[in-house]
Amino acid sequence: MNTTLVVMAAGMGSRFGGLKQMEPIGPGGEVLLDFSVYDAKKAGFNKIVFIIKEEIEKDFKEIVGKKIEKVIDVEYVMQDVSILPEGRKKPFGTTHAILCCKDTVKEPFAVINADDYYGANAFTEIHDHLAKAEGFDFCMVAYDLDKTVSENGTVARGCCVIEDGNLKDIVERTKINAEMQFTEDDGATWTQLPSDQKVSMNLWGFTPAIFPELEKEFKNFLETADLMKDECLIPNTVDKMMKAGLATVKAYSNKDKWYGITYREDKEEVQSAIAKLCEEGLYDGI
Repeated sequence: MNTTLVVMAAGMGSRFGGLKQMEPIGPGGEVLLDFSVYDAKKAGFNKIVFIIKEEIEKDFKEIVGKKIEKVIDVEYVMQDVSILPEGRKKPFGTTHAILCCKDTVKEPFAVINADDYYGANAFTEIHDHLAKAEGFDFCMVAYDLDKTVSENGTVARGCCVIEDGNLKDIVERTKINAEMQFTEDDGATWTQLPSDQKVSMNLWGFTPAIFPELEKEFKNFLETADLMKDECLIPNTVDKMMKAGLATVKAYSNKDKWYGITYREDKEEVQSAIAKLCEEGLYDGI
């Protein structure tokens, strides 16, 4: 069974202050994406599809793509930003990003963020599921909240309800601090979350059956949303499909630590952690 890794790399990284996808992190100048591709290939994925924007195409291919093309089959998909209303610079969100792959991806596929480190176990779990998946048999990897927060500011996380190993609900909390408290009123009040609250870090597994549903959802978004600020996000789309009885989503609870750079101040910690993993021999030959 062929399986593809779809990498969402069109984001601007506004809070970080630059294009995080191209930031050197590893001891040899590797970007975080190099480690995800290494883990994905080892798990059994045999193709990578990068979703990028035309304005970063040249730099992305030179800094990231050229190296990865030497070890695995690579294709590029452009996230169409020509449909954005005048004045909006940020793409329409992850549902639209994945939808851009509908003519390229014909096999079961995983989706990741380009600027996150997920760990080898996550790719093995999701690949093994996809190797047998048919129809609307989807999956995702969930992490403990305390392994995903930042000491340098608030983060957004999809908080999951998991029953009998399946995802039942996912609620986006847009401002969670290092103490694992979230606010919905700009900090006037805070609500505590448990440290082992399962959260989505945008590591999903889908079959091509999802594409017609993404088309319906995105069409509805364009007709009803505030196109200057709203986003069409994949957790919300999947949630609607689950609650309509259309899809099941197996949730794999992962105890590994997730690493990412939401803020520039996060970089030093991530570099140190990745260097330690390399010293332990987990990425020999990267």
